[in-house]
Amino acid sequence: MIAYRFGREDFLRTRFAISPLFELVSSVRVLRDPGAHSVHLPWVREARARLAGLDYALLDALHPDGPYGPDFVAPPPRTPLPDVEEELGRVRATPPERVRLELGWAFEGSEPPAVARPLLDDPAAALGGLVDLMAEFWARAIAPWWDAIRAVLEADIRQRARHLAGGGALELFAGLHPDVRWSDGALLVDRAVEADVELAGRGLQLVPAAFGWPRVGAMFDPPWQPALIYPPRGVGDLWAPVREDPEALGDLLGRRRARILAALAGEATTSDLARRLAASPAGVSEHLGVLRRAGLVRARREGRTVLYSRTATGDVLTARASFPGSPS
Repeated sequence: MIAYRFGREDFLRTRFAISPLFELVSSVRVLRDPGAHSVHLPWVREARARLAGLDYALLDALHPDGPYGPDFVAPPPRTPLPDVEEELGRVRATPPERVRLELGWAFEGSEPPAVARPLLDDPAAALGGLVDLMAEFWARAIAPWWDAIRAVLEADIRQRARHLAGGGALELFAGLHPDVRWSDGALLVDRAVEADVELAGRGLQLVPAAFGWPRVGAMFDPPWQPALIYPPRGVGDLWAPVREDPEALGDLLGRRRARILAALAGEATTSDLARRLAASPAGVSEHLGVLRRAGLVRARREGRTVLYSRTATGDVLTARASFPGSPS
């Protein structure tokens, strides 16, 4: 059992955050044992195809089956919605002595796998390769669906923030997870380790993690910010099949704007789109302006030519995928 012990200041400093690296690390566990994370099976099938040819055995080895995985690979975020590149930079800057300490805890009582030996022998040199691997894994297996995942995480935070505002921290804690409960001044987490954690004014960071489902996770070892990682509401709908209505996008945006957005599978100029759609350049330009202001289209200049393409949000709206956020 883990007990997070609260003082008055800790209630005031309890806050939410989203962690791209928590999702990355948790997704590796999902790939290792899909049956234990059955809600993510549609993602597993897609992600395995995209990861073909990438040897991510090191990521898998860094989180052995057991109660502890090294925290430096996914440190608690410092801001509510950190950028993945910034978080990877923090991993790259981990002090060598911290790497060795946490790997020693992770592999206590067993021989470290060969793929992890460079991190123990020369952490400063090996961290660069680890971060490069994490970046490639992210690009292939998480980034294509990140907008959809983040939307679920943000929706969960908004709902729980309303509970916090309406009923206080105790009401918030009551609905986090069946393994989490409040008792006598402490938040208790049912885990296979014993720890009594005095928050001492640091507060507790609450981090929803879609790929953590169905488990709850906990971080408490100094120097890291104490954190509770829990599965968000709505994760069961994340990969639900989309019931497509080919007319719906036109009803939402207007038929001409929907046709322009659909036509931007690759970069195109206003003139290109006008010829393709048998429309006037002036009319196409006006609609592109609206789509840009709505965040569905981006523009870049190449010499005297302006090229338009869809944003990630535009891609999501036009995708004909089997589940939300799936790359077309």
